[in-house]
Amino acid sequence: MRLKELLMSEIGKEAIKCVPSSFDIIGSRNGAIAVVEIPPGCEHFKEIIGKGIMRIHRNVRAVYAKASVRKGVYRVRSYELIAGERISEVIHKEGGIRMKLDITKVYFSPREATERIRIAKQVRPEETVMVMFAGVGPYALVIAKHQPRVRKVVAIEINPTAYNYMVENIRINGFKNKIVPILGDVRDKAKEWYGCCDRVVMPLPKGAYLYLSQAFRCLKDRGIVHFYHWALESDLFTNSYLLLERFAILNSRSIKILNMRKVLPYAPKIYKICIDALVIIS
Repeated sequence: MRLKELLMSEIGKEAIKCVPSSFDIIGSRNGAIAVVEIPPGCEHFKEIIGKGIMRIHRNVRAVYAKASVRKGVYRVRSYELIAGERISEVIHKEGGIRMKLDITKVYFSPREATERIRIAKQVRPEETVMVMFAGVGPYALVIAKHQPRVRKVVAIEINPTAYNYMVENIRINGFKNKIVPILGDVRDKAKEWYGCCDRVVMPLPKGAYLYLSQAFRCLKDRGIVHFYHWALESDLFTNSYLLLERFAILNSRSIKILNMRKVLPYAPKIYKICIDALVIIS
């Protein structure tokens, strides 16, 4: 049963527009958290919505409403508990891996699961891969899971809490010999890997372009960068391509576009996009 159908009799047809058509569930069958966005002007229905989600999804132990946009270098937001227990740490299962995380302290999006697998399937045996802005490790973990012959996955994260979760997630999934977790700013830590990587993943929609020089320098003479950016629906890829081209020239590289993809909605009529590009020293 859909949430709107369940709550129709409780809030009425006029107010059914207040019920979100989608929400995120983070966790597993043994315990999960739901994250929902309550439309403006509908706050008086938030408890009914929260309890409705828990009635449909019996494994959900808490429902949180988004209370702010993502802020700061750690990309975290504020939440309001609208139903259930005051818990925020769960173990999330995805693509055969387990990830422990606290939604109030780290950035994590379950909606990017398909994108993570898409990237992982492109990784070839014996590659050294860098994941910038690695968070609790989802991209690094999925890559190590789906390409067991990867040489090394270097995962850099600036948020100490997310880094600590990543270290634990590497241990939980048995990838200590495959994933190298690094705490710090990409600008500083990436230098240790200049010229060492076959592939660089940059899963940050706003601001990743500021690190394109570091990404290009981490690549060997020939390598692939997965560059994420945001764009208006009316022109999804032009600006991102121009950024790639500009930074390639600045770093004496040339690029060849392999794929361009709309990943997820970021805001109304704004999308997170990804360009996969082959990068070669000019």
